[in-house]
Amino acid sequence: MVQEVHHRVKNNMQVISSLLGLQSMYLDDDEVQNALQESQNRVQSMAMVHEKLYQSKNLSSIDMGDYMHQIAHHLLDNYHLKSNQIKIRIKTEKVEMDIKTASPLGLIINELITNSLKYAFPDGKGEINLKISLIDDYYNLTVADNGVGLPDDFKLDNAETLGLQLVNRLVRQIRGSIEWDGSKGTAFIIKFPSKHLER
Repeated sequence: MVQEVHHRVKNNMQVISSLLGLQSMYLDDDEVQNALQESQNRVQSMAMVHEKLYQSKNLSSIDMGDYMHQIAHHLLDNYHLKSNQIKIRIKTEKVEMDIKTASPLGLIINELITNSLKYAFPDGKGEINLKISLIDDYYNLTVADNGVGLPDDFKLDNAETLGLQLVNRLVRQIRGSIEWDGSKGTAFIIKFPSKHLER
C-alpha cells in the first residue's frame, strides 16, 4: 500500500511537471518561460524522492548519493548542457535519509546547482562539486563551483532571487545553518542535525 502511494504521488507530480512544460510552450516571454522551467525542476526533484522510495526495499529511506546524481543529471539535460562542458562531481559517504529530510534537501541541492548553471559560467565551462558527510551528529553538505563568484556586496540573508530565498527557508526547515565562501568561485556550506526530526 505504501509503495503504491509513493508511485501515485510520483506520477501526479510528473503530470504537474508536464503541464508546466506544456504551458511554457505557449508563452513568448523568456523570463516567464524560465520561471516555469525552474518550477518544473522543483516539482521533478520532489517527484524523484517518491520514485526512489517506490524503488527502495524498505520504503523508508533514500540513498542520497543516487538522489544527488539524479538531480544533477536532470538539470544538465534540462539546460541542454553536456558533461564535458559542465562537470558535476559528487562525493558522498553512505548517507540515507527519510522523505521528511530528503525532500527539502533535494530542493536545496536543486536550487544551488541551478544557481551555478545560470550564473557561474558565462563561458559555458566549469565544475560543480557536491559533498555530503556525517560528522558527529551533524550532516555537512557542500555545493561549490569554480565559476565567476558572487558580487562583493552579496548577502545571503538578503538574497533577492527566489531560489536563494527558498534555500534559506528550507535550511531553517531542517533546523540547519548555511554560510558561503567566495574565495574560489562560490561554495555554500550547509550543516544540519541528523536527528532534527526526532526532537
